[in-house]
Amino acid sequence: MTELQIGFSGQPLDRADHIRNDPVALEALKDERALLLLLEGLDPVMDDENRLQWGSLADAGGAELVFLGLMEGRVCFAPIPAAGDAGPAAMGNAMRRIMSGMPSDDLAIYGMARSVVDWHARHRFCAKCGAPTAPAKGGWQRNCGTCNAEHFPRVDPVTIMLVEHEGRLLLGRQPRFPEGFFSALAGFVEPGETIEEAVAREVMEEAGVRVTDVKYVVSQPWPFPAQMMIGCHATAEDDRLIIDKTELEDARWFTRDDIAVAMGGQAGAAAPFIAPPPVAVAHQLLKWWLGKGA
Repeated sequence: MTELQIGFSGQPLDRADHIRNDPVALEALKDERALLLLLEGLDPVMDDENRLQWGSLADAGGAELVFLGLMEGRVCFAPIPAAGDAGPAAMGNAMRRIMSGMPSDDLAIYGMARSVVDWHARHRFCAKCGAPTAPAKGGWQRNCGTCNAEHFPRVDPVTIMLVEHEGRLLLGRQPRFPEGFFSALAGFVEPGETIEEAVAREVMEEAGVRVTDVKYVVSQPWPFPAQMMIGCHATAEDDRLIIDKTELEDARWFTRDDIAVAMGGQAGAAAPFIAPPPVAVAHQLLKWWLGKGA
């Protein structure tokens, strides 16, 4: 079986829930040995080897802190920025370069930290009564002191699927994608849906294709801002496309050779499209599909 390398997974930190639940113990650990993940807003601060940089709590500048966990016996925190993402964030070219070169353990730490501090920055007020909220449980909760509501970091499930028909895969591109870039179709799971139903609905809505035999393949946390990508494979009943231009700029069927060339498996051939980068689960799904048919 093809070994998949899932970006943002393999968390090296001990989340230490027992410390989260003990505010006295947590406060006592905020000493000169504690580490602070250095961030510029939501972006990582990197050293010359493309690794995360850590400082001391003195570098927090009065920001609220999130307890990330324990690393080799030392407590790790991240600062909550003044502002979070205005909406679902696209990973720009500069961030793609950083992500592609970052070691996997650092990538997992950064992904977790980015998601939770961004959530804090965008949820400073109670969704129930509108009053200010305060961090609790080491930063893995916010509490309202007015109505006593408790709020928790959210994770948004997203299906991302390879749709196959007679040995070809359906890939699409959104207008915001770089020129020539194609990827797997994807969409948020809606309330009252199973994963299989979400896959079928999204493919029908975006490409007009009816699918069956939906199978789970792999998942990935995606911190832009806080998605859980649920990778699936489905079989199309036919290959006729009715593209929803409000969702996709284009969608096409690609052969196994097309996929192999785009993924770099056939040296010297002209790539028919630009494939997703290795850090994205779409890349790993394509890698899995190629390996499955080898």
